[in-house]
Amino acid sequence: MTDYAAGAAYMDGAYMPVAECRIPVLDWGFLRSDATYDVAHTWQGRFFRLDEHLDRFERNIARLRYSIPYDRDAIEEILHGCVARADLQDAFVEMLVTRGIPQGRDPRTATNRFAVFAVPFVWILRPERHDDDGLNVIISSIERIRAQAVDPTVKNYHWLDLVRGLFEAYERGGETAVLIDSRGNVLEGPGFNLFVIRDGVAATPAAGVLEGVTRQTAIELLERRGVRLELRDVHADELRGADEAVATSTAGGVMPIASVDGRRLPGGEIGPRLLADYWAAHADDVWATPVRYTQPAGAR
Repeated sequence: MTDYAAGAAYMDGAYMPVAECRIPVLDWGFLRSDATYDVAHTWQGRFFRLDEHLDRFERNIARLRYSIPYDRDAIEEILHGCVARADLQDAFVEMLVTRGIPQGRDPRTATNRFAVFAVPFVWILRPERHDDDGLNVIISSIERIRAQAVDPTVKNYHWLDLVRGLFEAYERGGETAVLIDSRGNVLEGPGFNLFVIRDGVAATPAAGVLEGVTRQTAIELLERRGVRLELRDVHADELRGADEAVATSTAGGVMPIASVDGRRLPGGEIGPRLLADYWAAHADDVWATPVRYTQPAGAR
């Protein structure tokens, strides 16, 4: 019997344990970060906002000129299949496409590679730290890759600037970083978007960031609450002087920020309410899709 205890994956037409899912070293996804991906999650046996993740994944495949032999229904079936084989209720589920190995240096000659894997749910910030604590963030001196070079709305693996920010955070006594643009506006951190709250008004960067599904969920939930929300440039000094701030990500949902550059944020009511609303939304049948744990006969 195949052991999927650590997670399940799908590549090249077959399911396998996640540890066996590998790409060749010559694949441009490895050599040149020529790839796109998306990450959905399941919670208590249900995918959250799966349609939105699939919409973005399909859009990004087209924008980067990839072609895979799977339509949307087939991709969705494979996502369900990986979660089902790993027998996970709470899962981190990634789908990706790499360029493959071209003939010579012409990317048009490559056969693009598609893969999916499902592993236990990933937390940027463990839930036991949500109520009385939060992320300790530094505002990095490092600029995020400019949108004119790498489109941040196309989910990608160009993370060296984010990794450099992490090391800067560690050296300065923080645990994660928010990167800036050339004018000193905050953008995003390693795998998360940012909301800054002051005097009851929430703001989130409007451009230069991934338009995260969790970010969009937070926007909609804040609007339901009647919280004034501004999508605009957010200067680093606004984050330093905020009453509250939260990070949003598939890996952990809505996460409070406890301190910025060593200053503890005073706190307020908007962040905790958003956190509660986010997890309550997982029971919303409009946004939640039950995992199909029983797979069709003959599925590999």
